[in-house]
Amino acid sequence: MAQEQSPFLSAKTPTCPPGLIEKAKLYPKPRIAIAGAGEISSMVAAKEATLLDIMTPIFIGKKELIKFAAAELNWDIDGFEIIDVNGEIEAGLTAAKICGNGRADILMKGQIHSDIFIKSALDKSSGLRIGKRLVHIFHISHPDGGRPILISDAAVNVLPGLKTRQEIAREIVRVLRIIGTQNPKIAVLSATEVPSAAMPSSIEARELVEWCADNIKGAEFSGPLALDTILSFQSSKIKGIEGDQVVGQADAIIVPDIVSGNTLFKALVYLSAGCAAGVVTGAKVPLLLTSRADPPAARLASIALAAQICGSTQINN
Repeated sequence: MAQEQSPFLSAKTPTCPPGLIEKAKLYPKPRIAIAGAGEISSMVAAKEATLLDIMTPIFIGKKELIKFAAAELNWDIDGFEIIDVNGEIEAGLTAAKICGNGRADILMKGQIHSDIFIKSALDKSSGLRIGKRLVHIFHISHPDGGRPILISDAAVNVLPGLKTRQEIAREIVRVLRIIGTQNPKIAVLSATEVPSAAMPSSIEARELVEWCADNIKGAEFSGPLALDTILSFQSSKIKGIEGDQVVGQADAIIVPDIVSGNTLFKALVYLSAGCAAGVVTGAKVPLLLTSRADPPAARLASIALAAQICGSTQINN
């Protein structure tokens, strides 16, 4: 007997926005170290991105598994570097050190657990720590096109304090400018538009907005804002929020905690077929922290986004 899925799930298939790929091609092609290569879904994304000429792969993992996966995909990888290692820990550290010593420009998660992947990046011997907080950012686009929206930490910082969210705000503005948003509009999420001591996230949102207004120029910040006013002009009008430059047209949402961020991004993915390109910044190189459940389009979009961030950083440095 077939199981009935929730009627709220979108029947559409997520698609990688072509514009993300085209913008990635404007930058130098990055070398991407795949930690735990050989897992089929990451190999599918790597093949597509390589054929689109937006990456050069370096495979780190069990050589026979990497070769087998490539054969399954009818992909000749003889011209690319393969580093034969055993186990997740060795794969993670080896890939991280390759990025740390400048042999690769982006670190990508393959068949390796997320905690091991992050620990490898943070290990002092990897050379990837630069004294900044790791920040996870999702770039989510709709299959029908239109303005994408960025969502802050849904995978790394569990309960970010004010200083961490200040760093998140800076990173979100930086990424938005890299992808072409000249005057970013950023909403700070809570469950109300009126700061209230009974809802700490609303007080913290107002504090963050005030700090951003003083310290981040060329961007608009607003908060606290509930999700309906962030997304809907109609809702903001009904609630009497007028003259706000962010409501109904936010380019990004800063969330108060990992549960809010994780729930919001998954809602946009599963309920509206959003394509979620995820990247972690704050290390020497961008980190691609993909999930086993991510569709190929999201993995490809993540590579394209990371290529832009990597290329922009190299140019500016």
